[in-house]
Amino acid sequence: MSTTADQARSKTARRAGIGAFIGSTIEWFDFYIYGTAAALVFDKVFFPELEGALGTLVAFATFWVGFLARPLGGIIFGHFGDKLGRKTTLVITLLLMGISTTAIGLLPSYESIGIAAPILLVCIRMIQGIGLGGEWGGSVLIASEHAPKGKSILYGAFAQQGSPVGNTLSTLSFLAISQLPDDAFVAWGWRVPFLASALLVVVGLFVRLKVTESPAMARVIEKRETAKVPLSEVLRSHPMLIVLGIGACTIGLSATYFKSTFALSWATTELSFDRSSFLTIILVANITQIIAQPFGAVLATRMRSWSRAVTFMLVPELVLMPLMFLLIGTENYGLAMLGVAVATIPHCLYYAALAGMLASRFPAHLRYTGISLCYQLCGTLLGGTTPIIGQFLLNQTGSITAVIAYAVFQVALTLGCMLLLLKRRNYEEEDEAPRAAAPAVATA
Repeated sequence: MSTTADQARSKTARRAGIGAFIGSTIEWFDFYIYGTAAALVFDKVFFPELEGALGTLVAFATFWVGFLARPLGGIIFGHFGDKLGRKTTLVITLLLMGISTTAIGLLPSYESIGIAAPILLVCIRMIQGIGLGGEWGGSVLIASEHAPKGKSILYGAFAQQGSPVGNTLSTLSFLAISQLPDDAFVAWGWRVPFLASALLVVVGLFVRLKVTESPAMARVIEKRETAKVPLSEVLRSHPMLIVLGIGACTIGLSATYFKSTFALSWATTELSFDRSSFLTIILVANITQIIAQPFGAVLATRMRSWSRAVTFMLVPELVLMPLMFLLIGTENYGLAMLGVAVATIPHCLYYAALAGMLASRFPAHLRYTGISLCYQLCGTLLGGTTPIIGQFLLNQTGSITAVIAYAVFQVALTLGCMLLLLKRRNYEEEDEAPRAAAPAVATA
């Protein structure tokens, strides 16, 4: 193989990784600003007749609607991604997400149009969820399937890095506008991050249109090995992979919502933290994640045993997640910041490696649908319900102990399911043999 060909392939792989990172950052920014707004302001703007904890609970319910729609997005775009290719679907999902997010920023309040406001909010949130439901699997695969041999987890982590960066941009944007007087924040300030999404989407489209189709998918298309109905085939052929994959995704999704949605609401309504102070705590945790997360992909790539790597990453979280809640409960700013930042490290290391590990267990012609179902169903059943269940447990018991127990359960579930999943067949090894010879197919 010529040096020139090697360089061209490396350049294509880097472009795919960067494209996955930028696109997923924008889409996660769009998704996270909703969670922050739900915790801080949506109860006042769209549910003003519901007071206190009940209004917060209903706002969190609209937050979950996005997760309810995500499996549908995974099915729709997984179908086309496994039949037509990864690139085209990623352009569509970016547009869908950007338009719906901007629409939320333009949505009139309850005081302006009455009950139509929360109804429209829920409908647009569903569209947002469909867009993100199709985004994640495609971003992971466009990066990991372009990766050099033995580096699929590292390249899949490009897409995973979009989550903490998007979350950080979300937190920064709300931290900035939270300096406004309360009346201005509620009246128009919260809308600014949603409207800014329109500009970010233009940047994302420019980058994504330059990415070529992944070699693994190009080979499937060339050999005409695409599944007629990917959803039907993956459920029939790999049902246990779906079940284990859902469990394996759990803490990778829910940990963020324990911190940036549930804890934000808890700390600013029932504890003594003000809005800006706790947003700063979340910002520090997000920066910690951005710095620490890539090391999870490096660790999983270098360790001979992925099972050992996963155990090393997740076992500390069984202690650090409870510690986080206890330190927040002290109402001491420094201790709370320490607890949230330290508890971030184990699950973010795991999150970096999750995408590549999950993708390796599905064959290429069903991979988009398979990993999307796992990730998005987990989001619906376990990730997106985290703030609702956390708030419900807090309302019922009046104590954070029940929330801590639920968090520990999620960590244990994740560890057990991933260890079982890694005992299954590794299709990535079969992809790598002909990868170098796969044609590069560009799609519009």
